[in-house]
Amino acid sequence: MTTSSQQLPPQPPNTVRKVIVEVVDARDLLPKDGQGSSSPYVIADFDGQKKRTSTKYRDLNPVWNEALEFTVSDPDNMDVEELEIEVFNDKKFGNGSGRKNHFLGRVKLYGSQFAKRGEEGLVYFPLEKKSVFSWIRGEIGLRIYYYDEIVEDQPPPEDPPPQQQQQSPQTEDTKPTPGLVVVEEGRIFEVPPAHMEYPHGVNGYTHGAVPCYPSPPVVVVEESPPDVVHVHEELPPPAEQTAMPMQPHMAPGIPVPEEHFPVPEVRKMQSSRGERVRVLKRPNGDYSPREIGCNKTQGDNATAAGVGGAERIHPYGLVEPMHYLFVKIVKARRLAPNEAPYVKIRTSNDYVKTKPTIYRPGEPTDSPEWGKVFYFGYNKQESANATLEISVWDSPTENFLGGVCFDLSDVPVRESPDSPLAPQWYRLESGAVDQNSGSVSGDIQLAVWIGTQNDVAFPEAMSSDAPYVAHTRSKVYQSPKLWYLRLTIIEAQDLQIAPNLPPLTVPEIRVKAQLGFQSVRSRRGNMNNHSMSVHWNEDLIFVAGEPLEDSLILLVEDRTNKDVSLLGLVMIPLISIEQRIDERRVASKWLGLEGGAGGGGGGGPYCGRIHLRLCLEGGYHVLDEAAHVCSDFRPTAKQLWKPPIGILELGILGARGLLPMKTKGGGKGSTDAYCVAKYGKKWVRTRTVTDSFDPRWNEQYTWQVYDPCTVLTVGVFDNWRMFADVSEDKPDSRIGKIRIRISMLESNRVYTNSYPLLILTRMGLKKMGEIELAVRFACPSLLPDTCSAYGQPLLPRMHYLRPLGVAQQEALRGAATKMVAQWLARSEPPLGQEVVKYMLDADSHTWSMRKSKANWFRIVAVLAWAVGLAKWLDNIRRWKNPVTTVLVHVLYLVLVWYPDLVMPTGSLYVVLIGVWYYRFRPKIPAGMDIRLSQAETVDPDEIDEEFDTIPSSKPPEIIRARYDRLRILAGRVQTVLGDFATQGERVQALVSWRDPRATKLFIGVCLAITFILYVVPPKMVAVALGFYYLRHPMFRDPMPPASLNFFRRLPSLSDRLM
Repeated sequence: MTTSSQQLPPQPPNTVRKVIVEVVDARDLLPKDGQGSSSPYVIADFDGQKKRTSTKYRDLNPVWNEALEFTVSDPDNMDVEELEIEVFNDKKFGNGSGRKNHFLGRVKLYGSQFAKRGEEGLVYFPLEKKSVFSWIRGEIGLRIYYYDEIVEDQPPPEDPPPQQQQQSPQTEDTKPTPGLVVVEEGRIFEVPPAHMEYPHGVNGYTHGAVPCYPSPPVVVVEESPPDVVHVHEELPPPAEQTAMPMQPHMAPGIPVPEEHFPVPEVRKMQSSRGERVRVLKRPNGDYSPREIGCNKTQGDNATAAGVGGAERIHPYGLVEPMHYLFVKIVKARRLAPNEAPYVKIRTSNDYVKTKPTIYRPGEPTDSPEWGKVFYFGYNKQESANATLEISVWDSPTENFLGGVCFDLSDVPVRESPDSPLAPQWYRLESGAVDQNSGSVSGDIQLAVWIGTQNDVAFPEAMSSDAPYVAHTRSKVYQSPKLWYLRLTIIEAQDLQIAPNLPPLTVPEIRVKAQLGFQSVRSRRGNMNNHSMSVHWNEDLIFVAGEPLEDSLILLVEDRTNKDVSLLGLVMIPLISIEQRIDERRVASKWLGLEGGAGGGGGGGPYCGRIHLRLCLEGGYHVLDEAAHVCSDFRPTAKQLWKPPIGILELGILGARGLLPMKTKGGGKGSTDAYCVAKYGKKWVRTRTVTDSFDPRWNEQYTWQVYDPCTVLTVGVFDNWRMFADVSEDKPDSRIGKIRIRISMLESNRVYTNSYPLLILTRMGLKKMGEIELAVRFACPSLLPDTCSAYGQPLLPRMHYLRPLGVAQQEALRGAATKMVAQWLARSEPPLGQEVVKYMLDADSHTWSMRKSKANWFRIVAVLAWAVGLAKWLDNIRRWKNPVTTVLVHVLYLVLVWYPDLVMPTGSLYVVLIGVWYYRFRPKIPAGMDIRLSQAETVDPDEIDEEFDTIPSSKPPEIIRARYDRLRILAGRVQTVLGDFATQGERVQALVSWRDPRATKLFIGVCLAITFILYVVPPKMVAVALGFYYLRHPMFRDPMPPASLNFFRRLPSLSDRLM
């Protein structure tokens, strides 16, 4: 008798990912066939597969239009796969003198730069050299995309005999396995080659070869790390037992792979929490950052952990685990008659309640549902004898419906690898003082456990019954994708210009373009009398943000008279505008004008037409930050992104000694602080810790780093919106911010420091407290990826091919900042515009006397080395130290007689200087410098001027005094600029014959020097000049030399100034 097998659930279809590389054409290749041309062909290498195009005979601008197809072996690992495109000259079509095909250039791309089918575009990549001595030029046009193809399942093969099953693992897996790349839950691990072991199974059966991996340091190149990584020293279990559930705190949008690979042993990358280190010598006193933990590298932490360390590594390796009591209230059943039940939760220190349940018409009133999770602070010592009370009440009548009591010492502890705790039904009991026990009935479904901030329920749990509990949660925001919209206004025809113009009057026709809040007007158009058309040929640039839902409005205006006359308008949806990622030319088009003075819309009379060229620029980086503190330089188009070079990990530990920012009932000071960090397009916001001057967040975040020369910004704010009404938009108060430059961080080293929070108010500099941070820059390798980034252009390619003006770029930055602030203000909880503009330094370009002084002293500090060198030479000349002067004479003689040693000696001297200053290198990332900012010695009136609005809101007397002071300062600057111009004009006067006698003397001296240098060897002349310059003071006249007197007497153009 046979039994029917259980029907299996439908399996997802098997797919195979294909990558298509369309080799379109190439431009301006180098001739290498010996006959002034080349016969190029292309070889593409991807994922161990090589494909070749056809050869184009003697063509320096070949066109192939051939598609090369590749199969991706591991789609999850496609982003790190490298595609290498090489162009060669086929020697068969040349003179045949070469033994191999000549190399014409190559291009290296990564899978992260590939686009999905339907989103690809033609991109021209410049050909790169293979070595330093290669001579390469030209570019190649590629169109690359990928798609997933469904493959029909093959019927399973018949089971082999048992003997073959036992022999197959030994025969197939005996070959050494190359280095693997293991992907697990959003992370990618680089694993060295493994050796195979054959463990003994149960009852004598072997399970096949098991790879045994060594313990290398793990390099993470993907964002959003998993919560817990198991490190096993024993053999890994079978595949069906190692499947783990979805871990908490996964970033949205990152798929979790269903198949899990054996994970290698991971070394601890965690700073040990030792004793606080007291820094005695701090240059800025109480305003300098200080070290609060032992900063160790990854290797040091692994050594400190020991070989037999903990079984797992906490993913929040930079912060301290904080324990919380979690209470999940799900629903109730068979309750006593009620109208709007709610739940009260009470501990020894906290008390919260849920919102009353509102029943729908026809819904049973004995089974309310809440579905809320609360978390409370937990201390094991204080909670040893404490209890947790959960009770159900009726809202209108405040009748007691039952309750449950728990002893906190019996509450289970849930670790992150465990699945979420299943809710259970508990019988509602009456209280000891309740007289009406008959009104209590029913059950409540809930779960109570103790966890950490790594718990799956922590991000959406509530910590209080504040009016807006969303502010108490941690959130991650993304800046909108911004584009530069380039509008080229070429000409307009058939405009209905007013005929009754005065004689010899040229109409003033301008085009006004509007995009959202941005409005730009073109210059005056040039009128063509023969064709009656108006020409501009002017570029107007706007900032457009996705989703591209707005429309560009063009208004053609006649501004000849005082009353502006509208000649026509046209509306262009942004979604219809072509996108480009390089400098290729976009086709122009004619658009009809509507709604002019003679028509009322699309059905009105003809109003003329306008010739435009429109495109969305994807090759630029839209700056929303100041250039010197920018956190990202990637272009808008994702196809041009390069792979990340590492990840940045930030642990926001907490703050100390914050000042009260508001007053609550009874005049008590209070601060509800939260922290915001910004790097690249990703913003993070910690939860708001209410009513605390020493908040502890202990939250950790990660970012992908594409350029080490970027800046991380961290700010602290006081939350006002959490307690304000919806109609009242009260801005959050600033507490302070710091910046950390990524290039100043050593690789894989944890920096745990405390930074002062400084803010400049109208009353002067004020310290608001301190923030404690832990930062680590996990860099995969020092060479060549990280170091090659220093030799690449800072901005994308389009910024150099078609650069934007300084004033234009500053205006576009203001528009981008406003768009980012409006986008983030629509989130929940919102990031206020005052927060975004403070983090982005939106007011960095405003005038400030303090900033002007700071920049002046920065210039003085930069030139200090030149001043020091001049003083040292003057001391040598004056023989202040005879021994040093004699040694300088000897060194000068050696360099003159052996000039080949000049460059090596100078380079060696620079090396010695660098080695000497290594001992003075900064040990921790620097914060805000009050001395450099001139914040300590600033005048109160200058601070008041810095905080003044535009236009000024001060009385006329104060404005007049400030204007007079500015005129005095400008007069000094004017004098310095005049002196610089005078020196340059005197140099020009040497041969300009403005002073005939001086020019004759100069020419005569130059002629004498020419004859002397022809006769006397140059080394002798150099020795004579050097010894004359270093002669003893007894042979030197104290008056200025004749050459200097001659130069000072030369004429300048200052006497011609009016």
